[in-house]
Amino acid sequence: MARSGGRTVWLHASSVGEVQAAIILIGALRDTIGNATIVVTTTTEQGHRLASSRLPTAVCLMAPLDLPQAVRRAVRTLRPDCYVCLETEIWPAMLTEVRRAGISMLLLNGRISPRSFRRYLRIRGFLAPLLDGFRHVAVISEADGQRYAALGAPASRIQVCGNLKYDIETPSPEEMRATSRRRLAVDGERVFLCGSTHEGEEEQLMAGFRALATRGPAVWVIAPRHLERFSAVESLLRRAGMAFDRFSALAAGAPRQADVVVVDTIGDLADLYAGGDYVFCGGSLVKVGGHNIVEAARWGRAVYFGPHMKGCQDAADLLMRMGGGFQVADGHALADLLLSHADAPEQYAIACARAADMAASQRGAVARQVALVCGVLSGC
Repeated sequence: MARSGGRTVWLHASSVGEVQAAIILIGALRDTIGNATIVVTTTTEQGHRLASSRLPTAVCLMAPLDLPQAVRRAVRTLRPDCYVCLETEIWPAMLTEVRRAGISMLLLNGRISPRSFRRYLRIRGFLAPLLDGFRHVAVISEADGQRYAALGAPASRIQVCGNLKYDIETPSPEEMRATSRRRLAVDGERVFLCGSTHEGEEEQLMAGFRALATRGPAVWVIAPRHLERFSAVESLLRRAGMAFDRFSALAAGAPRQADVVVVDTIGDLADLYAGGDYVFCGGSLVKVGGHNIVEAARWGRAVYFGPHMKGCQDAADLLMRMGGGFQVADGHALADLLLSHADAPEQYAIACARAADMAASQRGAVARQVALVCGVLSGC
């Protein structure tokens, strides 16, 4: 692979969630190390599409198969100065061969849920030598650090750095809100924006939209977590007798003709949250574990989510404690809460302000993790 003359950083981000963190990290790396070649590998097509669309200056590839021969071939081609994996991307052949090639490795934005930790403990003897290969293990929370240490990562190399996803750059909330609402073709309507939804959630969320519509004109925006679910969501809406528009058409300038919008694009949700009046984050009414609620909170939007937030429990607890997040048992409870907030706009505005305060208080992770990468590169 042709090099730019500077360093080469190989960053592995498995799917959409990790790519979102990679976008933030790479932006800061570009500001710090300038002409470095950044290679981003992913293991899912959806992650690859997002990386290719949002990281035009990076080399975006599908990850090699986790086989020694395939990894060795990739290492010879890419010739990286360091290898960075995000969250919990522990691929045995990859880590073994990269370390054997003498390439410094870092694990950034490390996180392990309690459920995954219990599974990993059963193979601790296998994982410990792999984790020992990392120069640095930057974790999101103290609990994550304790879990990595228990699995064999050297405690001296573990640092609590916070979550990269909390450091997503936030332009003017007012300007982004106006832009997002224009792209959604809404004006004075209340927007109920449901992001990263999974199978079984749209049926429950429908009650919330119908309740909100009793208080005046309302628009329901649904952003399924996975592209392959768009047709299933649209079929559900048709069965319910609900007309809908596709976001891609509205963003291209088509007039909105329905009160439901299905987001059929990748990479737009984080900014669209700014255009919502009431925001729900999915993967939480069903047993998925939740998704990044700070993406919405940073725009000054209170966030609703269901009971299943194990993947984002720290953020959920903090947001609720600060008064900017609301956990509900099911779609009916959410509908009741939406009506309560619609009928008490001053109280709801306070909750939105507290959500923005929570998001602002959590920034700084990207600077700490960029410093680890730069420290490793300076020694290469």
